[in-house]
Amino acid sequence: MLPWKRLLRPLAALVLTAAVATLPAAGTAQAATAPSSGWNDYSCKPSAAHPRPVVLVHGTLGNSVDNWVGLAPYLTSRGYCVFSLDYGQLDGVPLFHGLGPIDRSAAQLSVFVDRVLSATGAAEADLVGHSQGGMMPRYYLKFLGGAAKVNALVGIAPDNHGTNLSGLTNLLPYFPGAEDLLKATTPGLADQIVGSAFLTKLNAGGDTVPGVRYTVIASQYDEVVTPWRSQYLSGSDVRNVLLQDLCPLDLSEHLAIGLLDRIAFHEVANALDPAHATASTCASVFS
Repeated sequence: MLPWKRLLRPLAALVLTAAVATLPAAGTAQAATAPSSGWNDYSCKPSAAHPRPVVLVHGTLGNSVDNWVGLAPYLTSRGYCVFSLDYGQLDGVPLFHGLGPIDRSAAQLSVFVDRVLSATGAAEADLVGHSQGGMMPRYYLKFLGGAAKVNALVGIAPDNHGTNLSGLTNLLPYFPGAEDLLKATTPGLADQIVGSAFLTKLNAGGDTVPGVRYTVIASQYDEVVTPWRSQYLSGSDVRNVLLQDLCPLDLSEHLAIGLLDRIAFHEVANALDPAHATASTCASVFS
């Protein structure tokens, strides 16, 4: 891919962020509602084969429906009870969520997991998140008591150690007031920049907490969470997976890996049920 094309996607994301920041406030946005058949079905009871409900955590500028139109049906068709939430909403900004302070978003996740556990009767849940949604739950696990309620966290292209957006964040100091504006209008974005106070706190003392299994699924073509190796976690009970090691032909970048990549979906299923895992290959697109 030509260099200017690689820069185009993160630049477009920044432009969209600027547009969101200038929207007028018009009250709290209504949360999107996922389909009730199998997905976000609070009458669903986990089976003996899949005893834990799966909570899907969307990424920045995503929501509980759009981020999961591929993975949620994939998992429900395999017998999982699947739930998804909206978090990090800003007043007057519908549909595009994950923009609020990430520590507050983690508190929203805590409330949602409690609701799911209460409805399903399960003792623990499994979490699957894309981008910010793969990183933010680590705050819940580490600081909000989530480790006692979560068996596994699967991060798809998670920005566990922040991102420099292919180097674009390095330009912020050259625009006086830009970083302060970012923190004031979209704190959830500012929290994800490499070296932010939020990430410094999150990663101090180690990436993981005892009792939780961690899986990271990354793509070397990720142009949003950069450098892509920063997605990986260190610690006990961690499995870091590079999509191209499973299928060299897979060209998925940051969005595709979470929205439609069935090889990544197959690895999610393996992470949720490691006792019955099967090898992920290029042929997994047909599974």
